[in-house]
Amino acid sequence: MYETIAYDVTDGVATITLNRPDKLNAITLQLNSELRKAVKQASSDHEVRAVVLTGAGRAFCSGQDLGDVEEGTDYGEVLRTSYAPVVKEIDACEKPIIAAVNGVAAGAGFSLALACDFRLVSDKATFVEAFVHIGLIPDAANLYYLPKLIGQAKALELALLGEKISAEEAKELNLVTRLFAADDFEEEVRAFALHVAQMPTKAIGLIKRYMKEGWNTSLPAYLEKEAYGQRIAGLSEDHQEGVYAFMEKRKPVFQGK
Repeated sequence: MYETIAYDVTDGVATITLNRPDKLNAITLQLNSELRKAVKQASSDHEVRAVVLTGAGRAFCSGQDLGDVEEGTDYGEVLRTSYAPVVKEIDACEKPIIAAVNGVAAGAGFSLALACDFRLVSDKATFVEAFVHIGLIPDAANLYYLPKLIGQAKALELALLGEKISAEEAKELNLVTRLFAADDFEEEVRAFALHVAQMPTKAIGLIKRYMKEGWNTSLPAYLEKEAYGQRIAGLSEDHQEGVYAFMEKRKPVFQGK
């Protein structure tokens, strides 16, 4: 079904692996298309309760494959027809999405990591805002997410200077959810993903939705949205399970319903 990515579902976790290791998982039009389809597939699969996005080999993603771009290409059209649909699909997913950054995340690869809910990072990983080095602006919603995560001043510094930052530096900047030793990385990512997959999936989706809406909503309008969302959460089976488990002094067993 897929040629440039690998897709697997195990124990409620969908793992999407960018699978061009010989090219450091550089993005092509085909990979972009397949990634969008894979995220959509995971979003609509009721058996999936968490998504992991990672890269094969020694890189997470080195960004756009420049060999896949013809001279004179309208980059704006590429963004509209290729990158924007991927970012929108990731953003629309109401299941937790984990970027497992196993190696370099450069250019649009950095952007993909930013679009995810969590960034689990190997201590061998690096991040690079590579766009300025080829006379371009950061894209794939990079400048939308980055200032929200680390503040405008630091985001501007990274974007303008394009300097490589280490995993430790990324952690200090608040880009990293968890930092793991490379030797333990896969095991730790798996444990984190399984933990998230066992949480109340419907409530997680609502939390994601209303946090995003709060960015551009007045307080009165947000409070109304919040009440609507809490009504949905309150009617869920997971809420009932949570209440019963609390009263019975046991660990809840959520089903994502």
